[in-house]
Amino acid sequence: MSTALRSLVESGTKLWLDSIDPDQVPANIDLGITGATSNPIIIADLMQTDRFDHAIGQRIEAGDNDEQLAWNMTDQMVRWAQSRFEPVWEQTSGNDGYVSFELDPLLEDAKLAPPHEQRVAKYVEEGKRWAEGHRNRLIKVPATAAGLEALEDLAAAGISLNVTLIFTQRQYDLAREAIWRGRQQFGQLESFKSVYSIFVSRVDVYTQRHVPQLSQATQGQVGIVNAKRLWRSNQEFWASKHLPLQQEIVFASTGAKLPGQAPDCYVVALAGSDIQTNPPATNAEIERMSKQYVKTIDQMPEASLLKEIDQEVDHQHLEQVLMTEGVAKFADPFKQLLLTLGQKRQALSAV
Repeated sequence: MSTALRSLVESGTKLWLDSIDPDQVPANIDLGITGATSNPIIIADLMQTDRFDHAIGQRIEAGDNDEQLAWNMTDQMVRWAQSRFEPVWEQTSGNDGYVSFELDPLLEDAKLAPPHEQRVAKYVEEGKRWAEGHRNRLIKVPATAAGLEALEDLAAAGISLNVTLIFTQRQYDLAREAIWRGRQQFGQLESFKSVYSIFVSRVDVYTQRHVPQLSQATQGQVGIVNAKRLWRSNQEFWASKHLPLQQEIVFASTGAKLPGQAPDCYVVALAGSDIQTNPPATNAEIERMSKQYVKTIDQMPEASLLKEIDQEVDHQHLEQVLMTEGVAKFADPFKQLLLTLGQKRQALSAV
């Protein structure tokens, strides 16, 4: 009998790791992981350990300031992860085996962000810079106003993209259409790859706080319904394009966050298609459960539950709240990363 994670893969799900920790990647590859994602939280947590002090010291000796140090260390770690997944990229002719590289979260910081047009230009400039020479790197751009506006130019440069912080149909539609326009300008559709990261559990955290009138049966289901609807929309749009590579949804934020939720509540509900990106702890918990997963992504709850969601949930407000929280969740760790690297600079210089 297959292990739990192997059965999830057999149901049709691609499993990516929500980490590029060198201590976690090899073990999770053995469990069936075929790609990975990174973000400022992940990088900041890793840099706070002493495992990378030698590499940090080398960059300091090369003359990096703190910001250069942060980005060069991020690049170095993502490159390492890419090397581990490159065989998958080759075996699947570019349909899998990617690692995501997230662009500067301070471009959306409430206090530090430049004006809108400068943010757009910076996303394009930095996206081209960090994508150059990488065949299994996805450039990760948030579905903010500036991020969305940058997507067409990035796709027109032939860059493979992961649009992150998607919570609503509006964001997904704008992202998909911008990328498709841009990629048609670039051509080479045989190598075209894009993914759209739908954040799931944060939606249910939102409804618990802001939509307390939802019935007990519906509370905790809104993120799943939202993800399934976006998955279906994505399937329908790309089916007519007959592309050799899949343009996929990434089901992100899949760890249970509400009291009483099973550790795999989102994993089981979204099994059977596209990509799930799980933190190492979620994968370890799933393995301990010894379940066998089957395809459920195409199964919707009963009509009364869907009707209640449509009547009670204000998706415009949901997007506004979760995007404000989301950009802060990435900007604040990057500020902490810069602080941590500054402290390490002082400590290493004193040795």
